[in-house]
Amino acid sequence: MATNPPLPPPDDSARNNSALAKYGSIAVQMIAIIGLSTWAGIWLDGHFQTKTPWYTIGLTLTGIFGALYQVIRSASSDE
Repeated sequence: MATNPPLPPPDDSARNNSALAKYGSIAVQMIAIIGLSTWAGIWLDGHFQTKTPWYTIGLTLTGIFGALYQVIRSASSDE
């Protein structure tokens, strides 16, 4: 009676590609959030002709905190 050959071990490349896509998209989201908020701050400072760049500083910090919040929320939903 012939026996079937053993099956190869499961391929983890699909799981690795999925994780790479997920964390890659998180990085793109971070760049987009911080970049757009900084651009908006620069635009507001130019529009209102402020002497100090308070809009840029405020919106950049808001974008950084928003991006970090997004990363933490995404990482905590993995568990």
